[in-house]
Amino acid sequence: MPELPEVETVRRGIEPFIQGRKIRKIIIRNKNLRWPVPASIRLKTKNRLIKLVDRRAKYILLKLENGTIIIHLGMSGVLKIVDARTPLLKHDHLDIVLNDDIRLRYNDPRRFGSVLWTAKDPLKHKLLKDLAPEPLSPGFNSNYLSKKLKTRKAPIKNVLMDSKTVVGVGNIYASESLFLSKINPVLPANKLSQEQTKLLVKNIKKVLRASIKAGGTTLKDFAQADGRPGYFAQKLLVYGKQAEPCPACKTPIKQIVLGQRATYYCAKCQK
Repeated sequence: MPELPEVETVRRGIEPFIQGRKIRKIIIRNKNLRWPVPASIRLKTKNRLIKLVDRRAKYILLKLENGTIIIHLGMSGVLKIVDARTPLLKHDHLDIVLNDDIRLRYNDPRRFGSVLWTAKDPLKHKLLKDLAPEPLSPGFNSNYLSKKLKTRKAPIKNVLMDSKTVVGVGNIYASESLFLSKINPVLPANKLSQEQTKLLVKNIKKVLRASIKAGGTTLKDFAQADGRPGYFAQKLLVYGKQAEPCPACKTPIKQIVLGQRATYYCAKCQK
């Protein structure tokens, strides 16, 4: 599933092509995504200017004069910039057709993504209103995280992946951040010291910034807005490295399952 760096990479990829352009029409070929694409979106967006291409957590927000298109990529969704001559592929469910016939095309084999509309403040939408702070925002700091962890007995990795703690720290980035912080992923969240919490916040921000800069993590189903894969996977330290030597101490990396997700760590560095 595309995580925050992948979604931010997509946002940055499409922004120069669509921001400041008017929507001529929206072509819906298959409305049956995770939630049905509302038929009213065609009328609501026609001849409306895309004023801003924004993001909240893993949602891309196309802010118009009269409302917002909310896009979630689900597990396999891809947004590409194409023109009218670009052949349709299987699972090309929707086109946002702009002036000069530039098109933002949504492809989603598994159809777990969504394209929705709201005329109100998108941050008050039911899908966004209860989300925790962005990990790269000033609001996500050691004081905030300490308070959130105080009563949580679940493994720290699971707590980091909870969108009510912080958004966008998915499986890969949680594993990487915990390794850099020398924190065992099964450690109960409320057992972290103040120093560990401070270091963890620092490394979460570090890992996410590095991934965004590199273009997102290469995943099986993920591609950038131009169709190319991301370029961060080769820089991963522990994720997916089961039995390979730890980059710090050469101890074989272990894999366990936490919260039904594969988790990778070094038993020596992350005691």
